[in-house]
Amino acid sequence: MIYPLNINKEFIDGKNILITGGTGSFGHQMVKTLLQFNPNKIIIFSRDEFKQYMMQKIYNPKEHKCLRYFIGDIRDYDRLNTAFREVDIIFHSAALKQVPAMEYNPSEAIKTNIYGAENVIKAAINNNVKRVIAISTDKAVSPVNLYGATKMCFEKLFLAANNIVGNRDIRFSVMRYGNVFGSRGSVVPLFLKQSENNEFTITDKRMTRFTITLEDAINFVLNCSAKMIGGETFIPKLPSYNIVQLAKVINENATIKYIGIRPGEKLHECMISDCESYKTLNCKNYFVILQNTDFERYKENYEEDFVSIREENKDYNSLENEEICEKELKQLVLDHKKK
Repeated sequence: MIYPLNINKEFIDGKNILITGGTGSFGHQMVKTLLQFNPNKIIIFSRDEFKQYMMQKIYNPKEHKCLRYFIGDIRDYDRLNTAFREVDIIFHSAALKQVPAMEYNPSEAIKTNIYGAENVIKAAINNNVKRVIAISTDKAVSPVNLYGATKMCFEKLFLAANNIVGNRDIRFSVMRYGNVFGSRGSVVPLFLKQSENNEFTITDKRMTRFTITLEDAINFVLNCSAKMIGGETFIPKLPSYNIVQLAKVINENATIKYIGIRPGEKLHECMISDCESYKTLNCKNYFVILQNTDFERYKENYEEDFVSIREENKDYNSLENEEICEKELKQLVLDHKKK
C-alpha cells in the first residue's frame, strides 16, 4: 500500500459526511473506510435507485445506523440543498466519465460535470459545509477529450469557490489522480475478459498510464482532506505501467491486435502540466498545486512532508515516470481477481 490511512479519528467521529455519486466504486470504498470510525451520518447521494438498492445489501442501514441513502441528481440544486443540511464534509465524486460516450453526448457531460459542480458549490456554501473535496482526474490536464475538458472546468470552479465564501470556515480543494486499477470500464476487466480468448486488443503499444488502487485512492483523499487549507489541488505520486506490460502480465501467451488510438485518447497521461509546475509543492509522496505562489502560507501547513518547490516548466507524466515492476503489477492483477 502506497498510502496508508493517516488521520486522527476526530476528523471523522461525530461528523455528517455526504458522498455524491456514492453508489460508485469510490463511494463503496469510502463508506467501507469511514465505517472504521464513528461518524454521525454517512449520506450516500446518487441518482440510480437500483444501485442504491444493491448497495444497501452490502451496507445495510439497519446494521449501520449512521447510513442514509438519498436519491437525487447533482443537476437538481433544490435536492442538493436539502441533502446538504447540517453536513460537515462532502466528497464530490459524481460525474459522467466514459470518454467515447461524452464525445457523442457532449451537452450531457456539460450538464453534469460543470453545471452539476456549480450546484454542489452553491448548495455547500448555502449550508455552510466545512469541507468540500472534489474528485478529479489526470484527464483534466491539457485535455484532448470532452470529459477532460469538463473536468478542467470542474477544477477551476471548485478552486475559485474559495473566493466567494467570505469569512465563513468553508474550504474547497481538489484531489486529482490517475486511473484506478481494475475500476469499472477500465482496461483491466477488459483484458481479463479478452484473456479467455487468448487475444488482446490494444490501441498503441507505446501507451502508458498512471495507476492507483482504490484503497490507496480513498486513503490519499482522506489524508489530504484532513490537511487541506482550501484552494489546493493534491496529486499523489504514483507508478506507471505500459499497456503491453499489463497485457503480458495477465496472459503472456495471448496474441495482441493493435487497433489504433481512439478519438479523445492520449498516448501518455499527465497529472501536472508544465504550466502548473512553478506553483507546486513537492512533498514526500504527493504534490500540492497552489492557486498562486503564496508558498509560505502553505509550506507551514505541509512542513512535515515538504521537500522542495517543484522545478519550473516540468510536467509530471506517465511516460517519464517510475514504472511499476512486473511482480507488483502481477500482484495487483491477482488482488483484483479475488474481489
